[in-house]
Amino acid sequence: MMETYHGSCQCGAVSFDAPLDLSQPIACNCSRCRRLGAVLAFAPEAALSNFKGRENLTEYRFASEKIQHLFCRICGIQPLSFAASRDGTPMVAVNVNCLDGVDARALPARLHDGAAA
Repeated sequence: MMETYHGSCQCGAVSFDAPLDLSQPIACNCSRCRRLGAVLAFAPEAALSNFKGRENLTEYRFASEKIQHLFCRICGIQPLSFAASRDGTPMVAVNVNCLDGVDARALPARLHDGAAA
């Protein structure tokens, strides 16, 4: 079920609201997500609202360099990433661990084998 959540980095320099369906978030095992412990939920980038602190984000790209991994330059937390979906729609991947009032570890995450991609 789609619900709007508020998210931020640890220090609050970056914050946003996003409509997300948390019924089946993704746990990816690629070299980056595995180390971060990220649990991801996705929404169209255009649905992101109240996005504050973009100037506090630093970008990291690796492998195919298609995903813009963004982390706070102050506290180092990666609250979200941007990339295009297969059909070209600009999307945001939200790190569910960065959402207020949500226990990402309690959600029934679906494994994505990013290590094999």
